[in-house]
Order: sequence, then structure tokens, then C-alpha cells
Amino acid sequence: VTRNNALTLKTNVVPHLEGNFFTLDLAQVRQVFEAVPWVRSAVIHREFPNRLRVQLQEQQPQALWGEEGSSTLLNQQGQVFEANLGEVEADALPRLKGPTNQSQQVLEMYQSLRPVLQAADMDMDELELSPRGSWKLFTAQGAVIELGRGQPQELMPQLQIFLRTLPQVTSRYERTTKALVMADLRHKDGYALRLQGV
Repeated sequence: VTRNNALTLKTNVVPHLEGNFFTLDLAQVRQVFEAVPWVRSAVIHREFPNRLRVQLQEQQPQALWGEEGSSTLLNQQGQVFEANLGEVEADALPRLKGPTNQSQQVLEMYQSLRPVLQAADMDMDELELSPRGSWKLFTAQGAVIELGRGQPQELMPQLQIFLRTLPQVTSRYERTTKALVMADLRHKDGYALRLQGV
């Protein structure tokens, strides 16, 4: 593990262990190890005559989770976990929001949308799923894009049309795509947008 050392693990685990080599409850030992910050999972084995072998898998943060100032992160599996944000390069991580029981779905949507936006020279800073199931993304340039409800395969065609036609629309107003302030893609056969100075 890279975010914990032997001393930290010993301090967090040893006081919670009860019994000796033979009477120790391995399921309880596993739970104690998994309660340590940054530990995603632990596998415990008895190694005769008097040792325990512990294999730990560490959390790999993929995104910040929840409101600004929250200490929760999202791992590669889309699971929410608590951590000290001082131990993470938070600026490099996107912020994802939504109902906690749908965190995996939010991560999957982010992973689907990001390459499409990057191909159009945009990057996603934040993605939000409302409790009613509507998606909203914030670009690194500060624009807000309302995607509406649906799965990635339902929302992707409308987003691709928008990204393909945006340079043409902005050039009519003598602007670039960087002038985008807001776009609403929830309309069936088109979209609404707001540009800086228009």
C-alpha cells in the first residue's frame, strides 16, 4: 500500500483484535483492516505456527464525490469512500455528484462522455445526476450543458450533433466555441444555447 505504512496499520488494527492465533475471528479481522482509511479490501489467512498473512487492496480514487468541501471520493469500481483529501491531488480529479446508490452509474456516464468532449477540444470538470434522473455537466471552460434524462447510448447522439454543429453556430456570431456559456440539449430536434456577449 502507498497511502498507509506498517505503523499506521498497526495503530489502527491491533487495539481491535481479540484472542490468540487459534481463537481470532478472521472475518472480524478483515472488517477491522477494511475500516482503515484507503483500504478497499483485505484477505486474511492463518500461517502456521503463529502468523497472519494479510493482503490489502488500496482504494484508487477516480473522482471527488458530492458537494464542494466533502471528504468523499469515488474509486475505480464506482464505490464511495471517505478519505483525507490532503493525501490526493484533488485538482486532477473531476467532481461527480448524484444519489449515492447510483455512484457507479455516474462514473460510467463520466467515462462515456469524457472522450467525446475531449475530441471536441472540451474537458469535463463536473458531472451531476439529479435525484429525478437528469444529467448536467460543467466544462473546464466554465460552460454548463444540460443533457436531460437517459442512458449514455440515448444521450450520446444529441451530444455529438451539438458538438459537431457548435463551431458553425458560434462562427455566425463571430465567436469561438470557448464563448459557450450554457447549452440545453433536452429538446427533441435541436438545442438552445447562450454565448458570451450574444
